Amino acid sequence: MDIHRLHTGAAEAVISAQGAELQSLRLGGHDLLWDAGPLWPRHAPLLFPIVGRLQGDTLRHQGGTFPMPRHGFARDRAFALLEGTASTCTVELRDDEASRAIYPFPFLLRVAYTLKATSLRMDIALRNPGEAPLPASLGLHPAFRWPLAPGLPKAAHRLVFEAEEPGPLRRLTTDGLLDPALHSTPILGRVLPLRADLFAEDALIFLEPRSRSLRFEVEGGPALTLRWEGFPHLGLWAKPEPGPAFLCIEPWEGHADPEGWDGEFADKPGGFLLPPSATRRWSLTLTADS
Repeated sequence: MDIHRLHTGAAEAVISAQGAELQSLRLGGHDLLWDAGPLWPRHAPLLFPIVGRLQGDTLRHQGGTFPMPRHGFARDRAFALLEGTASTCTVELRDDEASRAIYPFPFLLRVAYTLKATSLRMDIALRNPGEAPLPASLGLHPAFRWPLAPGLPKAAHRLVFEAEEPGPLRRLTTDGLLDPALHSTPILGRVLPLRADLFAEDALIFLEPRSRSLRFEVEGGPALTLRWEGFPHLGLWAKPEPGPAFLCIEPWEGHADPEGWDGEFADKPGGFLLPPSATRRWSLTLTADS
C-alpha cells in the first residue's frame, strides 16, 4: 500500500493512498490518532459521495438504481499522488468506469495535507468537470485516541465547543437512517463531559451546530483543537463499551437518508448540487495543545 510520510521537527503524519486516509498523527509529543484494529479497522476515512447510508443502500438517478455502500466508495479507492514534500502531499481521485457503475457522474476529488510543528491541515476540493450539476455529500470520520494518553481515565475527558450548543440533536434508526425524533443535548453550555454510555444508541448528530471548532481535552494530559470550514454538520461516535478506545469527531456536509425517504439522489436532504465547472472546498485543522 502506497503511503506518504510527513515530518517537520517532532511532528509526524502518515497518509495512505488508499482513501487518502490519515493513518497516524503525532503532535506535541503524543500519538493522537486511533491505530485501527479488528473492531473498527479504520483511522480517519473520507466519506464521499455520501455520508451515512442511503435507503436500501441504493442511489436513485433519472429512473436508474445504483448500489451505494454506507459512507460511499472513496475510502476504499486508491488516490493518485500529485505532489509531495517532507511536510505536504496532495492526492487525487477521478471518476472511472468502476465509479460510474455505482455513481454515474464525472468528478475530481483532491485532498491536500500540510503538516506544521503543532498542527495538521487537510484541504479538500471537489470539482465538477461535467456538463450537468453534480449531486454529492462529503464528510470526515477521524478517530482519536480516547484516552488521549495512556493511563488517563476516559471519563475525565471532555469536549469544549466554540459556542453554546443548546441542541437538539438527532440519532440514527436501527437501519442506520436519520431518525426524525429530536433529542435533548447532553452538552452543558459549551461543555460535553464524555462517557461511554453517550454512544449506546450510536452516533450523536448535530445538524447545523453553532460551533466551527471544539477542543478535546483532559486535565493533566494533552489536548487537541479541531477547526473546520465548509462543513455545516457534526457527528460524534464511539463504539459502546467494552469497545475500542477511540472517539470519532466528524464534520460533515451531508447525512444519512431520513427514515422513509427514497427520492432522487439529486434531491437528497442534506446533500448539495455542484454546478458544472464549479469547485467546492472544505478544510479541517488539527492543533495540539499541551
